[in-house]
Amino acid sequence: MCASTVMTAGSNNPNQMFITFEGPEGSGKTTQIQALFGYLIDQGYDVVLTREPGGTTIGDQIRQILLDPENQEMLPEAEILLFSASRAQLVGQLARPALERGAIVICDRFADSSLAYQGYGHGLDLEPLRAITRFATGGVKPDLTVYLDIEVEDGLRRKRAAGQEDTGAWNRLDQKAVAFHNRARKGYLALAEAEPERWLIVNAARPREVIQQDIRERVDALLSREA
Repeated sequence: MCASTVMTAGSNNPNQMFITFEGPEGSGKTTQIQALFGYLIDQGYDVVLTREPGGTTIGDQIRQILLDPENQEMLPEAEILLFSASRAQLVGQLARPALERGAIVICDRFADSSLAYQGYGHGLDLEPLRAITRFATGGVKPDLTVYLDIEVEDGLRRKRAAGQEDTGAWNRLDQKAVAFHNRARKGYLALAEAEPERWLIVNAARPREVIQQDIRERVDALLSREA
């Protein structure tokens, strides 16, 4: 997926929906997002595909700072504020306008990733993070969050096997200790347990086609309810 390019398709179906994807590194988010995007486009929906951090020109500049492996001195407090700045730009410039016109917005990571990584992973107090997030998003929340669950070591192994470490896609957060990633994974599961109606937890160790079918069934059910 090209982060700086927002992909849209015209439609006469005003089915406003905000879908986010979360998961550990190497969980296969990009593959599943692309498959769902294509499926919904084929159904004739107006769909916007984007990612975090980034999704806008300003957000992409912030992304470079956040993920640059050279920025090892970055404090967790600075990290959450940079993520939130990119998020505020994404919501105001892209996501909210698309939702207001009745589109389906699919985002690769959103606010839950900050609670998982900066909150549970780094150990920052969750309540200030939630307050910052509410300010950055203006209260915009996903209708559905798909969490692709996989053991952290398996996900990182997948990413290495794909050659992403050698090609430069291995970013600053990927380099964190396995314990950090395990804390983030536990955070995701805790967030999902607290809001089970919003989350779809999918076993990402299964075949791609099986995973995609689970996702489509949930999305189809939500769209049928909104029709």
